[in-house]
Amino acid sequence: MQIRDSISMRRLLPALSLILGLCSLLMAQRPAAPNKDLPTAINEVLEKTYKADEPGAAVIVVRDGKVVFRKGYGKANLELGVPVEPDMVFRLGSITKQFTAVGILMLAEQGKLSLDDDITKFLPDYPTKGQRITIEHLLTHTSGIKNYTSLPEWLALWRKDLTVKEIIDLFKNQPMDFAPGERWSYSNSGYILLGAIIEKVSGQTYQDFIEKNIFAPLGMKHSYYDNTARLIPRRVEGYSKVNEGYQNAAYLSMTQPFSAGSLMSSVDDLALWDAALYTEKLVTQQSLKRAWTPRLLNNGKSTHYGYGWSMSAYEGHPIIEHGGGVNGFATDALRMPADRIFVAILTNKDSMSPGAVAFEVAALAIGKPYQEPAGIKLTASQLDQYVGVYQLDEKEEVIIRRDGEKLLANLPGGGRAEIIPSSETQFFIRGSLTRLSFTKNTAGVTAFVLHDRYGTDQAARKTDKPLPAPRKEAVVDAAIYEAYVGDYEIAPNLTITISKEGSKLMVQAIGQPKLELFPESPSKFFVKEADIQIEFVVDGSGKATSLVFYQAGQRLPAKKVK
Repeated sequence: MQIRDSISMRRLLPALSLILGLCSLLMAQRPAAPNKDLPTAINEVLEKTYKADEPGAAVIVVRDGKVVFRKGYGKANLELGVPVEPDMVFRLGSITKQFTAVGILMLAEQGKLSLDDDITKFLPDYPTKGQRITIEHLLTHTSGIKNYTSLPEWLALWRKDLTVKEIIDLFKNQPMDFAPGERWSYSNSGYILLGAIIEKVSGQTYQDFIEKNIFAPLGMKHSYYDNTARLIPRRVEGYSKVNEGYQNAAYLSMTQPFSAGSLMSSVDDLALWDAALYTEKLVTQQSLKRAWTPRLLNNGKSTHYGYGWSMSAYEGHPIIEHGGGVNGFATDALRMPADRIFVAILTNKDSMSPGAVAFEVAALAIGKPYQEPAGIKLTASQLDQYVGVYQLDEKEEVIIRRDGEKLLANLPGGGRAEIIPSSETQFFIRGSLTRLSFTKNTAGVTAFVLHDRYGTDQAARKTDKPLPAPRKEAVVDAAIYEAYVGDYEIAPNLTITISKEGSKLMVQAIGQPKLELFPESPSKFFVKEADIQIEFVVDGSGKATSLVFYQAGQRLPAKKVK
């Protein structure tokens, strides 16, 4: 149910967001030849991304109300060898949120609620910790309510059907992450509460409200509230990547994503949805304009996020977008209203967000193929100006180090990436739209602003703090690695695989790339690409019986099962 592409959408399991984030930095440089027609150029991009013998994608591109491209790629079912066709039905993940947001706007226009209403008006028992939390705070991810999909205890519940009350009980007593309006932080919990409010105000279940008041009037005959027991024609199977290829995605009760991520649809129906957004069939254009206006924080900074959509721009062309990720599926729906362009890509594998590809296709559709900035070479002494500890907020820091001729930054969420200069103040991350703009004065570099299309621009001030000592790799006998090899279960159907390749110890989460583990001691290991550590728990014979996975302040124990 996450949304990000270069910072995660990305996905359903924030505890492993770093590994997921690494996968999303894969936007290849594939500029179309100027003489190629648009369908040929789009098809070349997609054929390179989605292989015929792997889980695939359904894609649609609409320009000025006309479908200019519509095609399926890869397999809808690996076991039966069925190919993807563009009318097939996929889980949407967090694209669900825009339907929830419009549902709230419909009720607001009917006079049944106000976006400025305190949520306790409809959920009187919700503990707001003395804060005033409004419906708009929930819509814009500025409520400060903790995201329940980031809680370690949630992982063990995936297979359990939960009522709306039981989902809310998971997070309602958690401490607030910040005061409402103070920051932007993606929260599936907020959208769960919006679904509960829709049910309370409308007197309908969320499923009935969406299917009867949005899907039916728009003729979206291939859109549903997901239920694994329900017979849904043209339903696609979802997959996760593993060492030997793919496996069926881990089971998740679709009662749990609820109004944050439980809807299903086809690219054809999403095109109908997009067309309706240019009309007033559901709500007025005034309400939609409000939904597409970035929320301002209490300090006046823009969040680049409205109600269920994010806002950005490319070459002066506005972009309104949202992605989604849920077990076995990753999705993206992007609209460029000034150009009347709509792109939807629905995939049945959760190992790579299609957001970068959707953006690349949209850039082709407006005749401005994306070109990554050209990197420039700076001397070691020039690069050293940027090295240091930068303070994002009271809790989070960004650490920039030099490694030879490269600058490496530990970015928010635990990811580490090379930042490449395109000028002496502008840097980028290859294969993504993330940008860092540094400020300099006569004394040197003083700060930077991180911009990544989603959330809010984050300013970081350079401090006088010394660089933390790098983790030191210890020398251990690689023979002990055999005792650690195996599968470790964090939750049912959610495993981490430890393998040995020659003298290297490797870690891989379901659907993610392998990463090398480096020893700090015979039982403690770390990943160089990220803030991830693993500690093995061994028995009297030295054989591992479990491990503990550490990332971004979270501690996740995992029992060895194989």
